[in-house]
Amino acid sequence: MQRWRGQDDIPSDWGRCVLTIGVFDGVHRGHAELIARAVKAGRARRVPTVLMTFDPHPMEVVFPGSHPAQLTTLTRRAELAEELGIDVFLVMPFTADFMKLTPERYIHELLVERLHVLDVLVGDNFTFGKKAAGNVDTLRKAGERFGFSVESVSLVAEQHQSETVTYSSTYIRACVDAGDVVAAAEALGRPHRVEGVVVRGEGRGRGLGYPTANVAPPMYSAIPADGVYAAWFTLLAPGPATGSVAAGQRYPAAISVGTNPTFSGRTRTVEAFVLDVEADLYGQHVAVDFVARIRGQEKFANVEDLIAAMGRDTEKARSILAAG
Repeated sequence: MQRWRGQDDIPSDWGRCVLTIGVFDGVHRGHAELIARAVKAGRARRVPTVLMTFDPHPMEVVFPGSHPAQLTTLTRRAELAEELGIDVFLVMPFTADFMKLTPERYIHELLVERLHVLDVLVGDNFTFGKKAAGNVDTLRKAGERFGFSVESVSLVAEQHQSETVTYSSTYIRACVDAGDVVAAAEALGRPHRVEGVVVRGEGRGRGLGYPTANVAPPMYSAIPADGVYAAWFTLLAPGPATGSVAAGQRYPAAISVGTNPTFSGRTRTVEAFVLDVEADLYGQHVAVDFVARIRGQEKFANVEDLIAAMGRDTEKARSILAAG
């Protein structure tokens, strides 16, 4: 898969393509349906399928300080798009100037003159251009003029007990924020992932018999609610001195998210106790895939009670992951 950033990366001799547009944060089941249709259209047309996304999130530019919690990094988004069959992953820098493009200029300069689109596939709530003035109808009218077709795809919804749940990035963020990683995984089609670099913490876990890797995620990452979780731990980009941990292989882990209230902590951390593994992971790029919440964050009366709870958490995590 080719990866482009901005219009300047589009080759001057670029031919025709099928295009799908959106933020695609999470690449959830609704996104996967949209992408699958675009890939199918591209193969039918025998042209590449391009996915266009944006960086930073448009909300951060339109309303500074309102950046939503991020479900996937751009790198992860590209990996998932490639798995779904996308040929070109195009990241458009969402700048103040880009935000001011009228829908007409957006279509003519980018979709027609640079990408030479044959088909455009978007969500049925897609908006674009200055003040979000463009929508699916705008695209369809332009398509009649410039010779490309437009297909809109509805969000994926399923019946859960007495209510219909519509899968969207907003819904998934709410699930993650509440610690309901099972519901988040159902909407995503896979466990919610938090990536980060292992940094040095207080070192307290080792003294308690449970050495942890302190994972520092990127800014805006969607972190589950405080508590203890069963999760899979993966080393993404190995460096020196990784011990028995192999890159790309997942390992069972118990994850603590919170401020360590037993020790009057104030800084919120993501700490991973990787089961049955000893390794120097400082500086490593890792991923934590959250499977289930074991309990909420608790403040224990003494260290002994904390250690006993950590033992129970570890065995619970082991049992959950073995069953899955």
